[in-house]
Amino acid sequence: MINRVLIRLKIVQLVYAYYQNGSKNLDAAEKELFFSLSKAYDLYNYLLMLMIAVTNYAQRRIDAGKAKLAPTAEELNPNMKFVNNKFIAQLEDNKQLQDFIANQKRSWASGEDFVKSLYERVIASDIYKDYMASDDSSYEGDRELWRKLYKVFICGNDDLSSLLEDQSLYWNDDKEIVDTFVLKTIKRFEENNGADQLLLPEYKDDEDREFARRLFRRSILNSEYYRHVIGEHTRNWDLDRVAFMDVIIMQCALAEILSFPNIPISVTLNEYVNIAKAYSTVKSGAFVNGTLEGIVNQLKKEGKLAKN
Repeated sequence: MINRVLIRLKIVQLVYAYYQNGSKNLDAAEKELFFSLSKAYDLYNYLLMLMIAVTNYAQRRIDAGKAKLAPTAEELNPNMKFVNNKFIAQLEDNKQLQDFIANQKRSWASGEDFVKSLYERVIASDIYKDYMASDDSSYEGDRELWRKLYKVFICGNDDLSSLLEDQSLYWNDDKEIVDTFVLKTIKRFEENNGADQLLLPEYKDDEDREFARRLFRRSILNSEYYRHVIGEHTRNWDLDRVAFMDVIIMQCALAEILSFPNIPISVTLNEYVNIAKAYSTVKSGAFVNGTLEGIVNQLKKEGKLAKN
């Protein structure tokens, strides 16, 4: 689940923090990097739990309606299609998710107000109304409902982002990337896999974990050289006046370009320019892109870069 897009972002954040906190303990900083990445995987599981929490809230609403002294006919005989959703039933029984819940002791109990507001937005939507009115009772229809609901009501939900950031500082900025993993997971679920359906692994393979470790260490250990090269290509600028985040982003980009010859330069440049656009100044994307392209061209001329 933890892909290289997320790894690069976390490394930029942790390299920046390494210089800001002044501790200069590389081993401790590396442990912090991997802990931060593990928290992103926790968020993935927690967001899967959110769909179950909304469904369970709907069941409690039905139970409360039936328990009234004078329930209406509709309250006594509610449409149970939403709460009996086959995809959610399978997700709730999922062995890996149950292990996460048992080990992490996490629940949405503290976010009950948000769950309630999310449920009310869901049931007011045409997506929900069309689903409830449909005669389709297939597993595929139930799974597709939650793919749509997640995409519309959970992705890009600012209230949810604020709630998550209050719960963990490590979840700041992670949600947008993690949402894509949740949507991929929904799409991959198959009814015949039952409770044994595999969730996305924390790392696709050991190579990605090693990529994170090497890139982080190279970014810091070779920083003097990278900053010298950056300074040579920003001669019209006082390096001290360049946004510090831009320096860190270019430092990490150069570490990747020079340490991982199998990764196309165009991929590396694109990834770090996107980080600059999202996390630095308004002009940082163009500045970082132009500076790195100049450095790459110079390194090629000097024969220091054996990449395409």
